[in-house]
Amino acid sequence: MKYHIWTIGCQMNTADSQRMASELERVGYRWTDQAEEADVVVLNTCVVRQQAEDKIDGRLGSLKPVKAARPEMVVGLMGCVVGAKPSPALRKRFPHVDVFLAPSETQPLIDHLAARALDEAARVSESEQLGSRWAVQDAPEDETWLTRGPIALPERERATLVSAHVPIIFGCNWVCTFCIIPSRRGRERSRPPEEIEAHVRSLVAQGVREVTLLGQIVDRYGHDWGAADGLARLLERLNDVDGLERIRFLTSHPVFMTDALLDAVADLPKVMEHIEVPIQAGDDEVLQRMKRGYTADDYRLLVERIRSRIPGVAVHTDIIVGFPGETEAQFMATHDILAELKLDKAHLAKFSARPGTVAAKMMLDDVPAAEKERRRAALDTLQQGIVGTINAAHVGQTVQILVEGRDRDRWRGRTRTNKLVYLADPRPLLGQVVDVRIEWAGPWSMIGRAVDAPAVPAREIIALELA
Repeated sequence: MKYHIWTIGCQMNTADSQRMASELERVGYRWTDQAEEADVVVLNTCVVRQQAEDKIDGRLGSLKPVKAARPEMVVGLMGCVVGAKPSPALRKRFPHVDVFLAPSETQPLIDHLAARALDEAARVSESEQLGSRWAVQDAPEDETWLTRGPIALPERERATLVSAHVPIIFGCNWVCTFCIIPSRRGRERSRPPEEIEAHVRSLVAQGVREVTLLGQIVDRYGHDWGAADGLARLLERLNDVDGLERIRFLTSHPVFMTDALLDAVADLPKVMEHIEVPIQAGDDEVLQRMKRGYTADDYRLLVERIRSRIPGVAVHTDIIVGFPGETEAQFMATHDILAELKLDKAHLAKFSARPGTVAAKMMLDDVPAAEKERRRAALDTLQQGIVGTINAAHVGQTVQILVEGRDRDRWRGRTRTNKLVYLADPRPLLGQVVDVRIEWAGPWSMIGRAVDAPAVPAREIIALELA
């Protein structure tokens, strides 16, 4: 039996798909990269942008004739398109979908497959043999959590996955006017710290060396049970996990970034000097309409506070251009604050009205598409120059990278500040922390050589770097 999972969207979706794959493999399914030949196909979805929804519609449309030809195929639709509960309209729109799954929810598909297997078993009088595979919840108490918990890596990632995502808080209570996530993922629910620690330890036992802790507003971890510094305390706990090399977290919100959290990043050796904290816009009126809860000056002071408490930190941000009512002057305020702060990375997006949000209900999407693209491109050009200058300063310096994999005959890894580095080296370096001297830097990546690299003929290095 084979399964295929197609994922679009955020890192939380990636983590949800990994968990789904683990659950399917526990009951006997094996991965295939060909959806058409799979017995189970799951589409894990995103609705943050209209472009994502369009891709989902196309993917579901392509599966319709396959399902008609193979009615025994099980099609599952998962994630934010479904939301907390599938609407009758969604079921009517996609009648070839067998199971609808809320974000981060895997059990309905497993239950559906179990019911089908037991029905088949009853028909062929092999109930005991076929049904035993589905008694996952009745596993013996001495069976390890590696094999029965939701954190066993899918087979194709075992011994190869170096960096993994770990959800620590689901949902969101902070209803920004542009964001559909709270209505689709529900209210905040923090995972217990001991459960997260067990999750991380199991990943480390399977070869993972870095974890990124995830939440829609990750620095609100623990707020739902009254722990204002819950994330700082969790970082302290995970810093003691043997075999774990690195810890990151995203995405933060400016309002909830405490000094205790910043001190944890500064003081704990396994927590990386890398903060993702969106500004979204550089104009106070736009920020107020977005319901962000801070001003542009508040954000300036936050960046100053981050940099003063965490030496060498990299600060990443998110920006939306073309928000309803955004004037040229308001856009230039965003342009100017980005030029002023010189952040290490800016994720840029054009405003896309999402049905059900305050912006879609109450505001006129009055910035033309061409103007949104012009503004995005202007920020992209600005940021490219900023990052090019930041990265150029690394040439001649030695940085530590964690090697995550190979691309076109070169090893690929990231610095503590999350900068992408490539190096040519004949040794098996996967999962290792390597000291690399940077020899070339561009705005999106750098190239270097391991400080302890064995001698390699120059022509071979040049060939690898040009590949």
